[in-house]
Amino acid sequence: MVSITKAVVWFDEVDRDDLGLVGGKGANLGELTKAGIPVPPGFIVTADTYFHFIQQSGLEPLLRKDLFKLDVHDSQQLDERARRIRQRILDAPMPEPIARQIREAYAEMGEGPVAVRSSATAEDLPEASFAGQQSTYLNVVGADNVVNAVQACWASLFEGRAIFYREEAGYDHVKVGLAVPVQRMVQSEKSGVMFTVEPVTSDPHKVTIEAVYGLGEAIVSGEVSPDLYLVEKETLNVLSSETVAQERMLVRSSGSNGAHEGANEWVAVPGENRDRVKLSEAEIKELARIGRDVEAHYGKPQDIEWAYEHGQFMLTQTRPVTTMREAHEPEEDEEEENAPLLLTGQPASPGVNYGKVRVVHSPSEIGIVHTGDVLVAEMTTPDFVPAMKRASAIITERGGRTCHAAIVSRELGIPCVVGAGGATTQLPVDSPVTVDGARGNIYEGRAEARLAWAERERKRWESAADIKTKTRLYVNLAEPELADRVAERRVDGVGLLRAEFIVAQIGVHPQAFIDEGQPEEYTRQLAAGIREFCRAFAPRPVVYRLTDFKTNEYANLRGGAQYEHDEENPMIGFRGASRYVREPEVFALELESIRQVRSEFTNLYVMVPFVRTPDELRGVKDLLEDYGLVRSDDFKLWMMVEVPSNVLILDSFIDVGIDGISIGSNDLTQLVLGIDRDSERLAESFDERNEAVLEAMKIAVTRARNRGLTVSICGQAPSVYPEVTERLVEWGATSVSVSPDMIDQTREIIAEAERKLGR
Repeated sequence: MVSITKAVVWFDEVDRDDLGLVGGKGANLGELTKAGIPVPPGFIVTADTYFHFIQQSGLEPLLRKDLFKLDVHDSQQLDERARRIRQRILDAPMPEPIARQIREAYAEMGEGPVAVRSSATAEDLPEASFAGQQSTYLNVVGADNVVNAVQACWASLFEGRAIFYREEAGYDHVKVGLAVPVQRMVQSEKSGVMFTVEPVTSDPHKVTIEAVYGLGEAIVSGEVSPDLYLVEKETLNVLSSETVAQERMLVRSSGSNGAHEGANEWVAVPGENRDRVKLSEAEIKELARIGRDVEAHYGKPQDIEWAYEHGQFMLTQTRPVTTMREAHEPEEDEEEENAPLLLTGQPASPGVNYGKVRVVHSPSEIGIVHTGDVLVAEMTTPDFVPAMKRASAIITERGGRTCHAAIVSRELGIPCVVGAGGATTQLPVDSPVTVDGARGNIYEGRAEARLAWAERERKRWESAADIKTKTRLYVNLAEPELADRVAERRVDGVGLLRAEFIVAQIGVHPQAFIDEGQPEEYTRQLAAGIREFCRAFAPRPVVYRLTDFKTNEYANLRGGAQYEHDEENPMIGFRGASRYVREPEVFALELESIRQVRSEFTNLYVMVPFVRTPDELRGVKDLLEDYGLVRSDDFKLWMMVEVPSNVLILDSFIDVGIDGISIGSNDLTQLVLGIDRDSERLAESFDERNEAVLEAMKIAVTRARNRGLTVSICGQAPSVYPEVTERLVEWGATSVSVSPDMIDQTREIIAEAERKLGR
């Protein structure tokens, strides 16, 4: 621990005890440097220097005035005040003694391109989660430009999102400081990622290394497939080496090829290197040893980003691995179930409940289902909802965990098992059964052990309702009749409002309304359904996902067969944004509904699903703007990330102009793995935890956060797999949206993930 009042300190002068002086990022860089772990050299403009600048420039009273009675939930007011404060900081003259020390330190480290990063003193503290709220400037060259970048980092302390988070966390804005690490840019000859555990199996005895030629962004973005090396941690023996040919690599541009100097550009890998292994055995062992040392220093497994330049490895980032798998150990008082097992299926909505079997073959028979009964059907539709609301549990013969029965059961908070083949004929009608939606089992009579387990779980999750988290928690909804019930829960809003259930309840193809001369009736009914959610949740945001029916689903509506073409695979057919830009007359009915609701409730935002290309997104934006739905402080536009192109060229989509992304893990998993998500035969292989799917999510989250967008996930993954939620929090997701049955569980998972990350 040091006590330094000078403007600049070097990495080797600080460590983890100097958070107040150099912030979380600066303290971590110092900690690694002092531990003898190679990191690119640099210095830190201290938080004390920032405070000195604020005082000497006479800014503190002006900042307090600008922040006085600020309503951070008023987006327009927040943006105006934040813009004013940032401009004040940028316009204030940099004191010459400070500028001189920055220039001298830059010269001492050899000048050249540097990274100028923000390191807030509240960042990475146990009570705070402000990481990623401030700016970073890469490839900065020249002493004056470094001074200007430092001042720009200071100004970014008052980005609207940063002010909002501090206000929510109860921090005094003027007392939160900002340090600025200035670090030499590594022009990597090779780079990659290293886990000090085997990340799929969590084997703690192995180190996994991935490597590519060129800058690390190529591997982080997923543009290049890396070599893969597996090392035994104790002996450093290389257990396996998988080489992948690399045709191109990412490098810093010299400006000679027309690219802007300092920008990154793709160049061809020299022919003799394309098929070669990226790292020699000696280099693999050296890197694994460094990873082992980092893990020993921090006392926990690490996820490390590394670079290789001029014969030396350097670490550019390290963070703890928070998603270690553990074998399930039964509670001491968890008894084995003795009730006879009648049938099994796929768990679709957790919980355990008991009731008499009522087999319903069509919606006309739903009257036989009374309160507390178990509804059994081949498959449910929106017409089944009244009976589903009375049921204690639901069983279907077909479907996966994204089918209608599964979604509604989770909104109702009742157990559901789907894909239970033969349920309508094999389960004894009018006889009692226990439905275990957590395991997918159906037992004869009362399964006392499982019912007791479910009661313990219910009490546990109830106690989690008061936990506070920095990551926002939203809810996925589809059924208007359930809006008021769910709105009473402690959630931050609706992260995914599905339109399909509302449309299904209307029951008529929208083109039929147009042809029959009644387009306003379709608009009225759709608006009525959306309005229920906005009214129940106001002023909390409601993110409405534009209609994403597939052709076969539209065909089931009255009149639909004459308007829809048969498709071999509707899942990857005429859906989402493609429909909107090709059928603007039909899309106009939906836009008019949104416009009408927003005239009453400005908490309604829009999310565009299944966008294949930036041009499609641009076309949808143009149509929205024709109806006055223009991005602003009180109208946000989100894009679903569910098609691989959304991940691979995310920057191109962002450039079109959006406020945030939300990962649709169901479709993303389907398209990354090439598995029909409704296939019962492939249900076991459909897993959001697959390495490729997780990598796609990571790329999307990190790239969007680097571009300043909000990031959420609204697919089923966080409602089913806690480890996915943990990773999302680790990567920097600003919110998670889950089904109502998982609200309290997810809140506890998020809180634990934030605790592990020191937030």
